[in-house]
Amino acid sequence: MTAAVPPAVHGTDRLELGEGIRWTDGRAVLTDILSGRLLSAPDDPGAPLAHITRLPCPLGAVAPVEGRPGHWIAAAGTGICRIDDAGSVDWIAHPEDGAEVPMRMNDGVADPQGRFWAGSMAYEATEDAGSLYRVDRDGRVTRVLRDITVPNGPAFSADGTVMYLADSARGLVRRYPVDPVTGDLGEPDTHVTLSTGSPDGMTTDTEGGLWTAVWGTGQVHRYHPDGTLDRIVELPAAQPAGLCLGGPDGRTLLVTSARIGLSRPGPLDGAVFALRVDVPGTPAAPYRPEHTKGPTPADPDAAREPAVRADTP
Repeated sequence: MTAAVPPAVHGTDRLELGEGIRWTDGRAVLTDILSGRLLSAPDDPGAPLAHITRLPCPLGAVAPVEGRPGHWIAAAGTGICRIDDAGSVDWIAHPEDGAEVPMRMNDGVADPQGRFWAGSMAYEATEDAGSLYRVDRDGRVTRVLRDITVPNGPAFSADGTVMYLADSARGLVRRYPVDPVTGDLGEPDTHVTLSTGSPDGMTTDTEGGLWTAVWGTGQVHRYHPDGTLDRIVELPAAQPAGLCLGGPDGRTLLVTSARIGLSRPGPLDGAVFALRVDVPGTPAAPYRPEHTKGPTPADPDAAREPAVRADTP
């Protein structure tokens, strides 16, 4: 089914590469990746996006930190960091430093068990240069997948036993079983294959449906739990990039888009869109560190980066 009701434009900004949108603490937050900006959507759709903070490096996505209002864990630069409510940055790890080609972090999300997952990609989208990393609750960073060109998502089922990950350059979404206790991934199957466009940001709803922005097509798709196409939403922007379900009842689909790479961007390329849907989603899961109190300035381990473990079997 193709949606007939045009989406509303949410905010007056036009983003270069708007992604990583999440509904948390009663509001939508999102990133403009290459400018390093973390923004929030206004209550007034006719107002500009509100500035939260800006990093001196690309900022792919964030997740809230449980019990720490205004604190975030972020996929940024060449690694993973924490951002506090004053905008200060504490780096956890830089796993993509020293890579063979220039790399940056891309999309990321927390799972229902409180871990944070984030993908990396080459600036030039070099084939198979990307990886997927998992940050456990103790802060340890593990590379769990490699040989991905442009990872997007991931998105998780409500119980955290299924992970969806887009390999955007290959036009497909894989479905992985997840051990909810350890976070280990099982063997994947291909959940969705697109013949046109690239799956980008994703989210799930309370019926187990999977929503994905489809870069290059001006569309957003919803898929049934068995992977069959349920709904297509047409947008007046060529490059939908990220999405989430939010609003007071979880039934507002919010979609970011991008102007980057377009020789003649239209008036709504780079806008944030909002439309109503039937099946709700849930707020973004938080990252849940084992120790809610951060290190004090006197702590000699405060600036120490945990080792990045090798790939799991």
